[in-house]
Amino acid sequence: MDELRAKGVELVAGSVTDPAGVTRAKYVPLRRLGDFQRSGMGVSPSWSVFCVDSGIAFTPTIGVAGDLRIRIDPTTARVVDDGIAWAPGNLTDQAGDPAPLCVRSLLARTERAAADRGLTALVGAELECTMIAPDGGPASTGPWSPYGIRTSLEHSAFLVDLATTADRAGLSIEQIHTEYGHDQLEVSLAPTTAVAAADAVILTRIVLGRAAARHGLRISFAPVAFEGAAGNGAHLHLSLADADGPLFSGGDGPYGIRPAGGSAIAGVVDALPDLLGVYAGSALSALRLKPGNWAGAVACWGLENREAAVRFIAATPGSPHGANAELKLVDPSANPYLAAAAFLGSALRGVDRKMDLPAEIPENPAQSASAPAPLATDQLSVVDALERSDVAAELLTPEMIEAVVAVRRHELATYGGRPAAETTQALRLAWSC
Repeated sequence: MDELRAKGVELVAGSVTDPAGVTRAKYVPLRRLGDFQRSGMGVSPSWSVFCVDSGIAFTPTIGVAGDLRIRIDPTTARVVDDGIAWAPGNLTDQAGDPAPLCVRSLLARTERAAADRGLTALVGAELECTMIAPDGGPASTGPWSPYGIRTSLEHSAFLVDLATTADRAGLSIEQIHTEYGHDQLEVSLAPTTAVAAADAVILTRIVLGRAAARHGLRISFAPVAFEGAAGNGAHLHLSLADADGPLFSGGDGPYGIRPAGGSAIAGVVDALPDLLGVYAGSALSALRLKPGNWAGAVACWGLENREAAVRFIAATPGSPHGANAELKLVDPSANPYLAAAAFLGSALRGVDRKMDLPAEIPENPAQSASAPAPLATDQLSVVDALERSDVAAELLTPEMIEAVVAVRRHELATYGGRPAAETTQALRLAWSC
């Protein structure tokens, strides 16, 4: 408390991110920081089935009765704005035990499952987003140069503010650049443990939003912010190691992949059709997840293949963190804790079952005779597959799948028949922090 007071903090926010991918928070005055840890702040169980448009998708097990608590660890609090600190919260019952729909606790259990197998997992994240005007329209109307020095320097004051705010918040940003899409920006984060990586994703969204606001901008984390525009990804990178070293290098397999590493990649690829509803299941996800968009619309893997769902990065001098597997099809509508749990969990499932590494697709899958067909990405197919998946229930629990399916079916009912332009406008800021 003294450290935060010295930094000018007056209010502390504790947040949870729901199955719809929206981050929600409660605040307390700094003097109540200890209460936020010991007893937590009360929330309705319906927080777990809040929808992107503020609807509530009640389920047979979640209704109007009951009470849960958001509890934070004060040591995780970070200054995110003048007078404001933020900490990731755990959703618990009144006794302090993890609630069945606490996504952060679920990811922590998956992380412990890796440790129980003698494996260390590191996760890194890349966040793509779209800068927009305060009225919700495009931030700029002039020509855009993808990755251009002009387009980035035109936003230099914002980018410097972003870097300064991130450093103040203890956020380890490795790279910032303007992206291919008009007014698009990408931030890459350093790899860390799984829970810390998901926490960092939420912190980055907050820091981006606050820094942008000081420069007359808003930030959209919609999978597609404007009809016909480039999509925003939320790529996750995974590396695994055991007592003998990394699983993705040092072996006799392709690019040095060891047998257990091949099984991990196989597990991820095998589970993609079942888990797509976790990675990219929103009403806007299918607009991005198409062949040709570098979004990973095909369930395959390949070395530096940006059209494959799993892009493999080999251990070379150009990869300072070593070999890793990148899951490209994740978008920002995904809950980052659930997406990381699904990614890591499916890799562990592959290791447990000693799955064989499938044949690499080294070229564009659309031009390969051996590549599988693109994934079925329409929201109805994606949600149906998630709902009936034994793999998803095994990795993420039936209760969690029920909640994810409920909020996505609400989206289907509300936006399923609407034109894309109308849906992108309605949900442009749904996942912003």
